[in-house]
Amino acid sequence: MPSADLIWMLVSFFLTILVLSYIFGDNPLFRMATYLFVGVAAGYIAVIIIEDVIVPRMILPIFDRDLEQSGIALLSLVMSALLLTKLSPRYAWLGSLPMAYLVGAAAAIVIYGALFGTLWPQISATVDLFAVKSLPAGSDPALALFSGGIVLIGTVTTLAYFHFGTPVKAGQPVERSKWMGFFGRVGQVFIAITLGSIFAGVFASALAALIERLSFLVSTVTNLLH
Repeated sequence: MPSADLIWMLVSFFLTILVLSYIFGDNPLFRMATYLFVGVAAGYIAVIIIEDVIVPRMILPIFDRDLEQSGIALLSLVMSALLLTKLSPRYAWLGSLPMAYLVGAAAAIVIYGALFGTLWPQISATVDLFAVKSLPAGSDPALALFSGGIVLIGTVTTLAYFHFGTPVKAGQPVERSKWMGFFGRVGQVFIAITLGSIFAGVFASALAALIERLSFLVSTVTNLLH
């Protein structure tokens, strides 16, 4: 009887072959592997949601002696039930309340994250680059200031590229000042460099994954032949 390790190795081998068959274009073998991956991922997520969210946070707290926790859990359960009414065109209006709450909460989280998770840390990191007195011993202040200046220019010009104005009259295109247009073009260069480096990183990661899978196929075939 084959061992469990051998079975899983063969399963991984055939799934890898199915995925790599996409090299020859979209085909039933690749779609079968895709459907299997989506189904397994959906089942795994469903189990995680039931075990870690629905049961411990929405059902069990209802029977808790803490009235506050019970009320929150009961309200969450009711809101979730109302949200399911969106599946029916006749009773979809009942789900407007939980939907409005979700949209409002998501918008608040996105705005807070953009301000205090991206914009403010970027400003603080840019300012910290000019703190020459806090540099480690042996560091070159001129080089540190040069690096900080490059980061500052990149940050300001990138923000200038995404500057949006208002037209003087309705229907007319937005006119940007010459300085704003110049800064925007410089920011476009920084954006192109950033996107290029991101693409290079993604490509390198994908290439490393492909090499690992090909190495796995070769080692599997070698083990089976021996």
